[in-house]
Amino acid sequence: MKNKFLFLSFLILSFSSKAQDAWKISADKIDPNKYFGITAANGILGIVSSPQPFKVKNVILAGAYDTYGRGRVSNFLNGFNLLNMYIEIDGKRLDEQNTSNMQQQLDMKHAAFTTQLQFGKKANVKYTYYALRHLPFTVLMDVTITANEDLKLTAASVMETPDALRDVENYYNEIDRPHVTLSLLTSTAKSPTGKLQLCASNSFLFTEQHGSEPKIIHEMWDNNSHLMKFRKTLKAGESYTYSVVGSTISSAQHADPLNEAERMTIFAKLEGHDRLIKFHNLAWDELWKSDILIQGDPQAQQDVHSMLYHLTSFSRAGTSYSLSPMGLSGLGYNGHVFWDTDIWMFPALLVLHPDIAKSLIEYRYERLEPARRNAFSHGYKGAMYPWESADSGVEETPVWALSGPFEHHITADVALAAWNYYCVTQDKEWLKEKGWPILSQTADFWASRVERNGPNQFDIKNVVAADEWAENVDNNAFTNAAAKLNLVNANLAATILGLPQNKDWDLVEKNIPILKFADGVTKEHASYKGEGIKQADVNLLAYPLKIIIDKNQIEKDLAYYETRIPDEGTPAMTHAIFALLYARTGNAEKAYSYFKEAYQPNLNPPFRVIAETKGGTNPYFATGAGGVLQSMLMGFGGLDITSKGIIQLKSILPSNWKSIKITGVGIEKKTFIVTNKN
Repeated sequence: MKNKFLFLSFLILSFSSKAQDAWKISADKIDPNKYFGITAANGILGIVSSPQPFKVKNVILAGAYDTYGRGRVSNFLNGFNLLNMYIEIDGKRLDEQNTSNMQQQLDMKHAAFTTQLQFGKKANVKYTYYALRHLPFTVLMDVTITANEDLKLTAASVMETPDALRDVENYYNEIDRPHVTLSLLTSTAKSPTGKLQLCASNSFLFTEQHGSEPKIIHEMWDNNSHLMKFRKTLKAGESYTYSVVGSTISSAQHADPLNEAERMTIFAKLEGHDRLIKFHNLAWDELWKSDILIQGDPQAQQDVHSMLYHLTSFSRAGTSYSLSPMGLSGLGYNGHVFWDTDIWMFPALLVLHPDIAKSLIEYRYERLEPARRNAFSHGYKGAMYPWESADSGVEETPVWALSGPFEHHITADVALAAWNYYCVTQDKEWLKEKGWPILSQTADFWASRVERNGPNQFDIKNVVAADEWAENVDNNAFTNAAAKLNLVNANLAATILGLPQNKDWDLVEKNIPILKFADGVTKEHASYKGEGIKQADVNLLAYPLKIIIDKNQIEKDLAYYETRIPDEGTPAMTHAIFALLYARTGNAEKAYSYFKEAYQPNLNPPFRVIAETKGGTNPYFATGAGGVLQSMLMGFGGLDITSKGIIQLKSILPSNWKSIKITGVGIEKKTFIVTNKN
């Protein structure tokens, strides 16, 4: 009875949060067959949770791509698993068969993932891991064993090489210093083609209060796996805590990744546990100064925090990395960068974290030269961005997907992101140095891409629409409108920079058609006859393009196209745009209905992670989160990005929401509030 009471007290202290806690997502019952992991990430490293005790599913390192049999294109690689471990108590290795009462929790406020479980009557175990926000290549795991009876503990950190890597080399080093011995478990390997070297190193970190640190034992299992371990005897009622700290980096980030991985691990170890946690927490506290606060809907608040957490944890200021649809949650979509970044995820980050958004647009600027070569190879001028992009900036779409050669709106999407970055920051130096090259060369692309078929008729033919079920169509509404906006914004940038207007850009923009049906509904493309569509296309002309601004036209297009979306198989973003537009046009009931429809049917257990589609199994779909966050910020919140900065338009809230408060907006970190008048 005493042991049972101790364990229950342990649970209450550790996981006292409710299911709708604003900051903590808890899983009180773990079913391995219905488990979709959640990610602790810092913008460079993503650690994906596992239902197995003492395991993480995988570790993703941003920027590490190679070709290895998946569509003959570059792909994200699984990196070294720095946090793989095992624990033995009295000679028995703990696993899913001999442990019970596993519970897990993500603390989104400080990006900490905790697992706890019970080993019979002997012990309770709790471990928490972090992708340290202030140290982009470093992770930390804290482990606490609470002995309910006398026991002998063996704890090991295991370094295994992911299957795709080759030419593995394993090292174990002990560096003696007067007051500490630095034990380093290190591995290095080549990526599948040998293009990259990936390296990882970790060490135990002790806060020993009862004598000297335990002796570390190194064991080499085989070429792909080795470990270090220690032993400890615990008395009944005693708790013992130790940590594993480690770093991983590749030659994509550093010329000497092997030595650098060890240096960074030594740095982190000698910083000490308390300083690591202190600076990690401070970094997240700073990020959360930009927030969306909902009064009156605790579950929506938790879900919105989860979306903000994921977008923020998948990206980072001070880099030139962008976001793939699945962020750092796995290998989905090969880790490639699509319009998902520029249209769906970038705007929310731009409004709340302009410094992070700068990294995303820096990614595009650094790949402007490959975009120029892409335009040249297709017979066009200027810069033509690839539909799928990885590290090099060349086209990475598998050849079976026609979006690679034909989904040209991506070029205008990149240009819109660049223009919006200037609008929010008003940074003329950036506009001159980086924004103008993007805007002018993408405008040159569209001026060469149109077919000049007589007065007032400059067609854009043979494209894949934003509605990707419409392949090889002419005069697609979104493509044409995005091109027009690209040309307008390029000339606006010229005015700001004191450069002459480009008369041909103006001529082309005025002659690109936006087609309509006889009843005035905007027509998706020249051959469109009312069939079902994969995702929003025409409705994007009202937002984010703002080409259509008449309320009656917006409502007419909504009424038509919301009936063309199938119940299954469509991505999450469409309903978010419907929610945004209905909030802006004053229909609170429909706005809230589509807000819920945008993500709730796509949630997977046990952490409410978003999949791309209803019933989908590929979380975390950061693109969908970006769409929903825009429905919050620019829909219910009324925020609008203009050439003069961020303003607030009239909007409307669902009847059950008392208010929303948006903090830390833009470079001035303003606060905007919307209160329900009902």
